Amino acid sequence: MTDATATTGRPAVDADEPALCFRGVEMVYPDGTHALSAIDLDVRPGEFVTVVGPSGCGKSTLLKIASGLLEHTAGSVDVDRQRLGYVFQDATLLPWRTVQRNVELLCELHDIDRETRSRLARDAIELVGLSGFENHHPKRLSGGMKMRVSLARSLTLKPSVFLFDEPFGALDEMTRERLNGEVLDLFIHEGFAGLFITHSINEAVFLSTRVVVMSDRPGRIVGEYDIPFPYPRAPELRFEPEFARLAGKVSATLRGHGSDAPPAPAPEDA
Repeated sequence: MTDATATTGRPAVDADEPALCFRGVEMVYPDGTHALSAIDLDVRPGEFVTVVGPSGCGKSTLLKIASGLLEHTAGSVDVDRQRLGYVFQDATLLPWRTVQRNVELLCELHDIDRETRSRLARDAIELVGLSGFENHHPKRLSGGMKMRVSLARSLTLKPSVFLFDEPFGALDEMTRERLNGEVLDLFIHEGFAGLFITHSINEAVFLSTRVVVMSDRPGRIVGEYDIPFPYPRAPELRFEPEFARLAGKVSATLRGHGSDAPPAPAPEDA
């Protein structure tokens, strides 16, 4: 175990080699909508970076550009798309497939042989805590379980970069907090570079090594906050004064740039 892992609970970071790099990225849609402006952002191995910003500021557009689903109009993006995981806002499961077969889907699309993809799917299902549900269909799963299947599906490809497009926004608070903890367990276990989109300031601070704040459209980066708390993180961290102070700073930056997010509470001594 390296010194960095011992003190932070996450993999050591190679500061010279970003896993995902945006340089001067601009996005203008065909209808003239200017979504993104001059985005410079690095995400390194061992980093979990969360982006918050007003509705419509281009957060999801940023992920779609990283994944290759959208072509940016200016700038450059450097990422290995052969080792890219992507979890959408919806679990996007095929209703006629079982959990096992849904998790195998990306391996099939990558022409991985049946025996290997079956093993990778079983391992991923175990990692997300769904062992015993392999033969269930999506209609028999809760919302949280469906998102775990979506996570498992991307884990089969052993991603070096994991993109999360507000995956827990539609879930109840208790399920969301539980899945936050499980995502962090996967981050520590798998060592990927994470880029996470959310509207929740508390979720952003709890998950991240760094929080990036975007302005109203056209989205640009207007603030960055390093998060000092070591991993693993207990749920009770959310009630600590330093957590509240950081959440308050992020909230203040959002409110100063057209955010529709509610202010985060701050302790009396903040």
